Amino acid sequence: MTEAPRHATVLLIEDHRDIAEMLVEYLEPRGFAVDFAADGVTGLHLAVTNPYDVIVLDLMLPGLDGLSVCRKLREEARRDTPLLMLTARDTLQDKVSGLEAGADDYLVKPFEVRELLARLRTLLRRHRGATARETCKVGDLTLDTGTLRVTRAGQVLTLTPIGLRLLTLLMRASPRVVSRQQLEREVWGDLLPDSDTLRSHFLHLAQSHRQAVRPAAAAYGLRRRLPAGGRRWHLAACAPGSAGPSCCRRHTSASRPSSECSWRACSSSAC
Repeated sequence: MTEAPRHATVLLIEDHRDIAEMLVEYLEPRGFAVDFAADGVTGLHLAVTNPYDVIVLDLMLPGLDGLSVCRKLREEARRDTPLLMLTARDTLQDKVSGLEAGADDYLVKPFEVRELLARLRTLLRRHRGATARETCKVGDLTLDTGTLRVTRAGQVLTLTPIGLRLLTLLMRASPRVVSRQQLEREVWGDLLPDSDTLRSHFLHLAQSHRQAVRPAAAAYGLRRRLPAGGRRWHLAACAPGSAGPSCCRRHTSASRPSSECSWRACSSSAC
């Protein structure tokens, strides 16, 4: 297994001291230097004033909760440090809220420390990975892999690192279909997430695209294709002149993605 880069720095924001001590004892011998904060205000201060490689953030914190810390870090401090959120809440809405606030990954308590370590390594690898610069274009959506800048009809989109990774995979493959298994392997490696995790990232990605919609913009969508002629799930705005966002919402009653589902980026008016 690939070891963590030496001197990788972690900010751990966790108010349960026993959990914090366990993680520090486990991570430090494995190449991580860990700073610790027991409340949200202190954690945010450390995150803004120090260049950490990755942040582990508990959701329920005194002073300032994890969602607020995450939003302030992304929106006010403009920091893109990879962030893994820890929480005992495991509903889809909880995961969506965490990802919308700017978290890159989501781990539900109780958890195995080996899984946390694997997820941290994955976040570091994705964040530090060098990618040859290229410009991907699908419809009115443009991605510059060198600057990691995504625009739709000239309007900049704000995406999480994992959302950006998913979009990059789809745009590079377009118009080919990308299987669910391939997406999960490319983003999370051998440590596959539960089905709600991928779904949560796509819901957040879809919301980012809908916020950038202009009435006259060319159509763009993320489409789920179910096997055996099942319903499609449109994850972006509909084409100009169509029923609009409600057209997209009516497809979301389909069941959660199965292991056979596939995704693709498209610019067809059918989206």
